[in-house]
Amino acid sequence: MSVPVAYQGNTSAAVADWLNKGDNAWQLTASTLVGLMSVPGMVVLYGGVVKKKWAVNSAFMALYAFAAVWICWVVWAYNMSFGEELLPFWGKAGPALDQAFLVGRASLPATAHYRADGTLETAMVEPYFPMATVVYFQCVFAAITLILVAGSLLGRMSFLAWMLFVPLWLTFSYTVGAFSVWGGGFLFHWGVIDYCGGYVIHILFALTGAGLLWMGWAGFNGGGPYAANVDSSMAILNTNICTAASLIVWTCLDAVFFKKPSVVGAVQAVITGLVCITPGAGVVQGWAALVMGVLAGSVPWYTMMVLHKRSKLLQRVDDTLGVIHTHGVAGLLGGVLTGLFAEPNLCNLFLPVTNSRGAFYGGNGGAQLGKQIAGALFVIGWNVVVTSIICVVIRLVVPLRMSEEKLAIGDDAVHGEEAYALWGDGEHYDDTKHGAAVVPV
Repeated sequence: MSVPVAYQGNTSAAVADWLNKGDNAWQLTASTLVGLMSVPGMVVLYGGVVKKKWAVNSAFMALYAFAAVWICWVVWAYNMSFGEELLPFWGKAGPALDQAFLVGRASLPATAHYRADGTLETAMVEPYFPMATVVYFQCVFAAITLILVAGSLLGRMSFLAWMLFVPLWLTFSYTVGAFSVWGGGFLFHWGVIDYCGGYVIHILFALTGAGLLWMGWAGFNGGGPYAANVDSSMAILNTNICTAASLIVWTCLDAVFFKKPSVVGAVQAVITGLVCITPGAGVVQGWAALVMGVLAGSVPWYTMMVLHKRSKLLQRVDDTLGVIHTHGVAGLLGGVLTGLFAEPNLCNLFLPVTNSRGAFYGGNGGAQLGKQIAGALFVIGWNVVVTSIICVVIRLVVPLRMSEEKLAIGDDAVHGEEAYALWGDGEHYDDTKHGAAVVPV
């Protein structure tokens, strides 16, 4: 039978014989969904969940990070994350701007996996779409990572310091994690499972942002296989199962122990559910996703709502939106649970190391659990050290933290603007700005 013209290659200069139009269409859609999580998703979420006096600053931090990551990504950071190997944990820096590079078939050159005897076990990743699509997909991943980091700094870090922090952290922290785990680095070849990155107050606005985040995560996890295949379907279904379970459990715990179900708590639960399932989205069964959701709604709830309030050490951590719990605890939890529940047949659909499995399935599963923990410790250790160094360096150039005066006033002091055009919520009264006070007669 002849192949329909719509599915033939070389029908025009823009349709190569290796191009799968369905895969490319899905990958571009998934990328855009992830981008929408950042802009407007996280912009709206941050603008809605913080105090009114920080709405402009918080939303602007997210918007600036999205733009800054784009430029850094195409000029040097993409190849540091997914290009040729420089070190076992880092790729070679280089631009992703040349048309000859971008319109050719996508490939991740460091991902070819070899057995101990030197024979090829798994060929390098070569999706059926152009390199430009991969650069786009991975860029929006990087962008939302920086925006999520901002959640712990809202209303604290000076904007000038943030402008320096974004390119430095992307270059020296994110690229190392991305290459090590996804781009063909040592954790990738060791077999650490991280499907799509669990490791690396205006309530309606907050709910809108959380909803955009939830729906956009379909692109996050669904785009991980670089194809519109059965694995992407499993990943999207599991993402929704886990997130829904997390929200229900967190809300029930709030209602039982605090007598008031919290809307902000529900938003936190959505985030913990999404973060927890991400390392194993396409490699665990539906029942495991449900279990992970129950734990995602309870373990971070306990660390945030109970342990944090009892621990003097945790109370010294200045973390605006509790990112250490919603992302740190939930991400570590998801990575470990993936080491328990990764199903062998699903692993073979996605992973470069054959015969991978979680500890629940016996065999070499216990070793997989150890790899998950070791991988998490490497990523955590690297980020702690590098982030601390970056912050010290930035302090030598500009103040890292806003002055007490700016902290007291908010957006008006930092940007000369304020959200919702209403005076109050902590701002200082300025009669040259707000008009002279009217004294009743």
